[in-house]
Amino acid sequence: MKNTWLMLVGCLLFSFALKAQEGRVREVRTNVPLDSIVLSDPFILADRPTNTYYMTGTGGLLWKSKNLKLWDGPYKVTKTDPNSWMGPNPMIWAAEIHPFKNKYYYFATFTNRAVKIDTVKGRAIERRACHVLVSDKPDGPYVPMQDSTYLPADKPTLDGTLWVDKNGKPYMVYCYEWLQNLNGTIEKIELKPDLSGSIGTGEVLFRASDSPWSREKDSTGKVHPNKVTDGPYLFNTKTGRLGMIWTSWIYDVYTQGVAYSKSGTLDGPWVQEKDPITPHNYGHGMLFRTLDGKLLMSIHSHKSVNGRTVRNPHLFEVDLSGDKLVTGKPYILAK
Repeated sequence: MKNTWLMLVGCLLFSFALKAQEGRVREVRTNVPLDSIVLSDPFILADRPTNTYYMTGTGGLLWKSKNLKLWDGPYKVTKTDPNSWMGPNPMIWAAEIHPFKNKYYYFATFTNRAVKIDTVKGRAIERRACHVLVSDKPDGPYVPMQDSTYLPADKPTLDGTLWVDKNGKPYMVYCYEWLQNLNGTIEKIELKPDLSGSIGTGEVLFRASDSPWSREKDSTGKVHPNKVTDGPYLFNTKTGRLGMIWTSWIYDVYTQGVAYSKSGTLDGPWVQEKDPITPHNYGHGMLFRTLDGKLLMSIHSHKSVNGRTVRNPHLFEVDLSGDKLVTGKPYILAK
């Protein structure tokens, strides 16, 4: 129970901090070292047409770099509809930028804190959902498309990411939040060919309770798998094996693990690896290749500083040359 409340308090403090930031005018800075940027859920696009790295994440802002070491930003790149379910000033979490069919798509979690969709165990559940915006350029502006919603209005969803299967069919893979279902899931939903909306309904891939490595204690002190699912990201190994990194907790330690699909498709079944794949207090990772071809994992660290949660982006080397993802040493940026 203590760890559940710690997670809730941490989420609330993080949300309040984001809300406070929304009211401030941000000054664009130049030549900012990566390790001095405060950013959760860092997603990096290495864009060859512009020979530039674009980094986004929670907060919905954008950073640009030519070398991964020094960054310019943050830039505002989204233009949401104030008359939509998001409201005039939505919170933005876990943004990602995916190039697809000559356009760029902005997958993100949007929250309208003024709208409550449910109350579970005395907690009000805010209107939160994954959505996709589009732009002709990697640095935006990103604007709405055809469908006003991608996922059900009565379910809080988050951390949507893009996966395109072997037949070229696009899907959104996302989390159905534990705050409502009390056992978070990772799900898939098919997308329209131009990503302008969703098709059908979501299907569960696996549940938080499937994890062999996550841990929490209930109100009686009994140990269970943790209820949180966070930050899915899919990849193929060199042997063609389909894997997914995702994040949860080991008590109060933010931790990332990996699962593999037996069928090689999103339908699974998904088999969880026994042990985490990154150091303690790192999570919500993604994979990308640098402009010169090196495979890296972008991930954030999670620590408490004077009672405040601080998250910073980091890079790790990654090996996919076999049939499993192997996380290597921290990637040292050239001076």
